[in-house]
Amino acid sequence: QVQLVESGGGMVQPGGSLRLSCAASGNIFRFNAMGWYRQAPGKQRELVALIRRARIDYADAVKGRFTISRDNVKNTVYLQMNSLKPEDTAVYYCYYNTLELQNYWGQGTQVTVAS
Repeated sequence: QVQLVESGGGMVQPGGSLRLSCAASGNIFRFNAMGWYRQAPGKQRELVALIRRARIDYADAVKGRFTISRDNVKNTVYLQMNSLKPEDTAVYYCYYNTLELQNYWGQGTQVTVAS
């Protein structure tokens, strides 16, 4: 089992910045991928950014604005979000995938971008 605890969501004006954090604990020695998905009201959950064993993936909508990073000592992944837009408003979920292709999700943190 892997436990994920997210923090850092909130409300920000357009053009502003937020940083999300996700700390992993438990059986984290079978890392395959870790990152962030989001789900806006009435829409499907979508990939935002993902650190895999050999590469990093970003959704086209966030490239150049969001940066994902990982602290291996703290078992924490971060999502630095800059130049936020109203369309970035969503619940952001931390995601962890193991070598056995098991998926784990955080509880979600709300990000609201509004004037």
